Amino acid sequence: MTTATTLSAAEARRIALAAQGFADRSPAAATDQRHLARVLDRVAVFQIDAVNVLVRSHYLPAFSRLGAYSPELLDRAAWGPRARRRLFEYWGHEASLMPVAIQPLMRWRMADARRGEGMYGGLARFGRERADFVAAILREVERRGPLGAGDLEQAGPRGGPWWGWSDGKSALEWLFWAGLVTTAGRRGFERLYDLPERVLPAEVAAMPTPAREDAQRALVSLAAKAHGVATERDLRDYFRLKPEVTRARIAELVEAGGLLPAKVEGWSQDAYLDPQARAPRRIRASALLSPFDSLIWERDRTERLFGFRYRLALYTPAEKREHGYYVLPFLYGDRLVARVDLKSDRQARTLRVPAAFAEPGLIAPEAVAALAAALRMLSGWLGLGEVAVGTRGDLAGPLAAELGQAALVS
Repeated sequence: MTTATTLSAAEARRIALAAQGFADRSPAAATDQRHLARVLDRVAVFQIDAVNVLVRSHYLPAFSRLGAYSPELLDRAAWGPRARRRLFEYWGHEASLMPVAIQPLMRWRMADARRGEGMYGGLARFGRERADFVAAILREVERRGPLGAGDLEQAGPRGGPWWGWSDGKSALEWLFWAGLVTTAGRRGFERLYDLPERVLPAEVAAMPTPAREDAQRALVSLAAKAHGVATERDLRDYFRLKPEVTRARIAELVEAGGLLPAKVEGWSQDAYLDPQARAPRRIRASALLSPFDSLIWERDRTERLFGFRYRLALYTPAEKREHGYYVLPFLYGDRLVARVDLKSDRQARTLRVPAAFAEPGLIAPEAVAALAAALRMLSGWLGLGEVAVGTRGDLAGPLAAELGQAALVS
């Protein structure tokens, strides 16, 4: 029996940050596709979300790790010409952008979806009950694609059970989940759907489909690489696998030496260490994190690693929000030391900070200065001119002073 590696809480935290790319050096010159590829090699998944109060969430993970890169790099990788496409959209960790090399590893999930398994129950029922309609929509995409839902000849009126979807949109989403269509591009934030063989690079479409268990092992390995050290639940959550699947694949990987058993100080659950994980002596990160960043999207893990309790407040009534509406944690060194509520006021060309809060005992003057610098960089990256700090939160006053302004009523 393999002896478990014992890690302190601080070692586990540094391993996790290194695995997510926060120990890498920032680009010395202008960022290019190689830098973006390096980030994606670390994290494997950029989660997509519709909320645009600051910026679409899939653009932020690269900003957190690279600084003020050009979002066009991501646009070209995700929705550029077929031969040069490096990312595809699918259900990874929720709706996600992932490297095209992962597409074959998702084909078992697509096959399950064609049987009505693994997708939203209502959408699966729609696919069963309206199979002829779904097939007709697929034929229209074959004939006319790429198409948005509103371009369909038989889209139907909006107002369905999912976010006001039309029947045409529901059919397209069923086909998307089943892997029979994919995202060819975006019109604003609207998906344009087309056949995978017309969107994915030819070499990806030609890749053989791995056996289900092999694909699942590969996904667990990718999750382990992105975590550095993780519990079974952490590994399961990364690509939203089922518990019984993850447990079986972990056991196989441990037996083969692809994962190492570990014990982490303060963790009640068994952990698993990526054999290639790095444990830097020090992390010198300074980064604002999207609420959907892969470092923090598993909230229990965030609390275990950083002692930082974090919950989304997007759907919480305003009077019950503790820290604000769209709150970004701030990583300084190897700790989450603050959180700021942010909003892009595009009309006034201002990055608004309605609230700013320090984590007890973790903030220091140099961290406040680093946060102010990160906000200035974010504002410039978004094409906004000013940073305006509100009055809410114990960090609002010191942050406004660092920015050379008085705290403003938001």
